[in-house]
Amino acid sequence: MPPRHALLPALAAALVLSAPAAHAEDAATAPLPQLEAYTVRESWRQPIEPFRIADRTWYIGTAGLSALLVRTDAGAVLIDGGMPQAADMLLANMARLGVAPTEVKYILHSHAHADHAGPLAAVQRATGATLVSNAESAVLLARGGSDDIHYGDDLLYPPAQAGRIVMDGEAVELGGVRFSVHFTPAHTPGSMSWTWTDRRDGRPLRIAYADSVSAPGYTLLDNPRYPHIVDDYRRGFAAMRALPCDLLITPHPDGSGWAPQDAGNRHPAPMSCAAYADRAERALDEAIAREQRPEGL
Repeated sequence: MPPRHALLPALAAALVLSAPAAHAEDAATAPLPQLEAYTVRESWRQPIEPFRIADRTWYIGTAGLSALLVRTDAGAVLIDGGMPQAADMLLANMARLGVAPTEVKYILHSHAHADHAGPLAAVQRATGATLVSNAESAVLLARGGSDDIHYGDDLLYPPAQAGRIVMDGEAVELGGVRFSVHFTPAHTPGSMSWTWTDRRDGRPLRIAYADSVSAPGYTLLDNPRYPHIVDDYRRGFAAMRALPCDLLITPHPDGSGWAPQDAGNRHPAPMSCAAYADRAERALDEAIAREQRPEGL
């Protein structure tokens, strides 16, 4: 996620409350302050040409945020969406691939942060698709990202309602394609990874869309809102290592060493799911050590 940025209305209200009485009339008639939301990297907002990953699987996201479209004989499945402003881009990319909105039957997602779940409500309205989530993420989706354990109300997006709640290991099936969900809580409590089998170059290809595995600025020790965060991360890493994983794709492509707009859109050296988890666990251990270190050392 991007760095935390405080929103301005609360600050503006505090300034009005502290203003001298002589300025009360001016404050009452002045325009309300402009809203300023969080900003993100340009690559997260940079559209690229949709391209085929495997026979049924297409990349339709931006240069820095993944969104996948899987076409089956009974309709299509969208996995993740990117930033809130990406909804029209996603629908346009689907149209370029010959997929009408009504053909999208399911929307799957990784975790319920604004840079992946941001446009899901708009796409859901446009397509009528069923949004699939788990209990942990469905609550955050319904709140539009508010009261997030780590970010508070800093990273908001249009609320979305899940139409189906899945359990760990459950599968969503459409048109002969089976999407299995794996709970991998190594970024948020509700983080999910998805696996399915496609074909490429005439051979089966087990694709793992593995969720993010980072703790950007999180409190890892004695976290009052998330006392067992480190235990969950360890569990998430173990689940990640066990994924069927011929091809790893991650919500942030660069998180697994991939720039989708380069190398003819083919990952030049795909990282394994095990290597992805191992690297993240080393980073977690280093972050824990920093928190344990006496202040100033």
